[in-house]
Amino acid sequence: MKALLCKQFGPPETLVVEEMPTPEIGPDQVLIDVHAAAVNFPDSLIIEDKYQTKPELPFAPGGELAGVVAAIGDNVRHVKVGDDVIAFTTYGAFAEQVATNADRVIPMPKGADYVTASAFVMTYGTTYHALADRAALAEGETLLVLGASGGVGLAAVELGKAMGAHVIAAASSDEKLAVCVEHGADETINYANEDLKTAIKERTGGRGVDVVYDPVGGPYTEAALRGTAWRGRLLVVGFAAGDIPKPPLNLALLKGCSIVGVFWGAFVKKEPENNAADLAALFKLLNEGRLRPHIAATYPLSRGGEAIASLTSRKVSGKVVITPRDD
Repeated sequence: MKALLCKQFGPPETLVVEEMPTPEIGPDQVLIDVHAAAVNFPDSLIIEDKYQTKPELPFAPGGELAGVVAAIGDNVRHVKVGDDVIAFTTYGAFAEQVATNADRVIPMPKGADYVTASAFVMTYGTTYHALADRAALAEGETLLVLGASGGVGLAAVELGKAMGAHVIAAASSDEKLAVCVEHGADETINYANEDLKTAIKERTGGRGVDVVYDPVGGPYTEAALRGTAWRGRLLVVGFAAGDIPKPPLNLALLKGCSIVGVFWGAFVKKEPENNAADLAALFKLLNEGRLRPHIAATYPLSRGGEAIASLTSRKVSGKVVITPRDD
């Protein structure tokens, strides 16, 4: 089988496609023929040795996929050979086949195609956990989404609307904001040419926003925190801007607001029953057509490095997916 390999830590252009032996599986594992694997921000970190998970070289990046079960271990009962499935592997998904533990494999929602399915659960799972579990976003509240045209950003826009919130999308260009409006945003802020704090005040009549969904970090976090309402909640989702912000904590005191961490990966491991309930709610919304994952582009395995680079450059809206069997 072919795999997109990281043989030395570095940027996406250092990745190479090579033949690898078919992975062997243990009694609690599943072998999957990969049909689509979504690119996520951690993929750009793990290949540069900047992620909390540090696999031995060489390895294939890619933590989220959809495909067909090719083989199962003796102890596996919830899926069978030939089933369409989604899996979360942390790394290894950018390959024609991958072996993973059975508890990381779930049946694919009926009616979904491989590309959509591969790009759904991590993005929407993170966001649903953030908005429903961590922020307790309520109907009628105002939600500000930073980096709103990205994968998790668009998921936040859609889920915020599905939960009855008034959604303000913030992004760095009018083209990106147009995509946000297509996915349900009520108002927009272009923080490339508007002061974010001032714009929040103007959009909310001086009241501020109830919840901030922040996968960006950098200079926007403090401005968004200053734009929260009394008892507001700022969700720390990630740091796509590169810099981990250090907002003055007196703001939390003065506003009676909360700064809330969101770590979906740990939530999945520590609270599997609650995660299963979240996924059931998400699949229901998907089947009802209330969620529309936005796939910006698909790439064959031979252009996998280019796919990761397109995401890190923040030039695309929505998700980028690698299709290993299309070369």
